[in-house]
Order: sequence, then structure tokens, then C-alpha cells
Amino acid sequence: MSSRRFAITATDRYLGVFDAFLEQGWTPVKLFTGVTDDRMHQNKAVIARAEALKIDIQFSRLDERALADLAERDCDLLVVASYRWRIGDWQAYLPKAINFHPSPLPYGRGPYPIVEGILSGQQLWGSTCHKVAKDFDVGDILAQKLFRTATDETHETLDLKTQIASRQLAGRVASELDALWGQAKPQGPGTYTPYFTEAQRTLNFNDSAQTLERQIRAFGRWEVLARVDKAWLHVHRAQCWTELHSVPPGTLVHSDGQRFVVACSDGFVALLEWHLMGADIRTGTPIR
Repeated sequence: MSSRRFAITATDRYLGVFDAFLEQGWTPVKLFTGVTDDRMHQNKAVIARAEALKIDIQFSRLDERALADLAERDCDLLVVASYRWRIGDWQAYLPKAINFHPSPLPYGRGPYPIVEGILSGQQLWGSTCHKVAKDFDVGDILAQKLFRTATDETHETLDLKTQIASRQLAGRVASELDALWGQAKPQGPGTYTPYFTEAQRTLNFNDSAQTLERQIRAFGRWEVLARVDKAWLHVHRAQCWTELHSVPPGTLVHSDGQRFVVACSDGFVALLEWHLMGADIRTGTPIR
């Protein structure tokens, strides 16, 4: 196993996958990564790992020339994780190519299914390893690492649990690749989750406290959007509760410094941490 060589596409969220292959004796030949926002996605740790291993790092797209280069390096496997570009016809250059996807495929195909997993109340989640196919996230499944979700799951907890599951799954795949590859099973029909929109992030105070609470949990550090009076807020943290009232939904009913309470259909939403966009709620003064 120590002679087997692999290349990987990754950001820091999939550093565990990189390390799992190293721990199983695989030899890295190249890292492919890209520009990140350094808030939700980072790549400093994975770049540092590649530099410590003295392997090449490529920031541009993994194109046909790069695939040919991997073939010249006698690369046995391309591991795809957290990569925004489509992989080309790898079969002309490499024996195997696999992808680690953060959902229990065939449910949750698409670029970022974790948010929808919480919004739709999925009770089972996990990480899936599948063969890289022409279309995104549809290749034959080698293996999965699944787990039950909590009733109060948040974006952060589900993301971190999925990262841990991906590392555990990668350890198994790295040690049993040939057998799992030969036994891989077609996915069959599934669901596709497009990247979420600003409309999906926006709180509708006509909704129930339970619906709004789930929406807030689902987006977490991505933040939800809320219109309060004449201002738009990017909300980082909020809490909801049910309570009978006769106040129109969306009404600002109370403020305490930077904390605001807004009515929803069957209760209230406390906006606790937020970034103000537009006019100041308290004075109406435009923010420059």
C-alpha cells in the first residue's frame, strides 16, 4: 500500500480526508485547491500540510493538462473533496477517481446540501464516497458513513459531524479501495439541492416560531436575513419562542441595546447578534 500514489482536491473542511489517506500509507503527489472566502471556507491548513509534505499545489482548475501530468507522475487515484470545478475525462489518464460528498446520497446531490438537510428535517445524514462521473454526485457508491441527526441540529453541528464522518469514511476507503471499487453500486434516483438563495435565507415573520427557529439553525454562520422596520439585518444569532399575541408579524416590539424582539405569527423572535445593512433601526439614520 505504501507505494500507491494519490492527488487530492481539498479545502480545510476535508483535511481529515487528506490525513486519512496519509495514515493508510498512501503517497501524495499533488494538492488542488482554490480561492476561498476565509470565513466559511478556508484552505490555509491543507496548504500547510501540502507544503510540509513538499508536494505541488495548483490553484487553477484541474484540466486535461493537469490530468495528463498526474498520469506522468504515476498517480493511482484522484480524491475529490470540496472542489467547485467539474472533473474532466479522468478515465483516459487515471485508474480511479473518487469523490467525498457531504450527504447520504442519493439524497442531497448538489454543491452544499447541509442547509437543506436541516430545513427539511432529515433524520439520517452522513458522508458518501462515490466514483467520479460525468455529472456531479451521481457516480456509483463505494461506501457511506451515516449517523442520526439531533432534533435541534444546527448548521455548525451537522457540518462538523459530517467532517468527522468523512474522515472515518476516508480511512476505510483508503484501506479497502480495490474491494470497494469493485463492489460499488449505482445510486438510482435521487434528489438535487441547488445552492441556497437569499430568498431562502430571509426570515418571513408571517411564519411560525418553529419554522423560523429551524431556518436560523439551518444557516448558522451563513446568517439569515431579516427586514425590521426600514432596515435589513444579517442575523448571526437569534432565538424564537411561541406566545399568544395580537401584534402584526414583523413588528419590532422591544429593544435592549443591540438586541431586538420582533413578532412572528405565533410568538416572537429575539435578534441577538446581527450586522446592520441600510438604515439604523433606532434612529433611521443611514449607515455610511
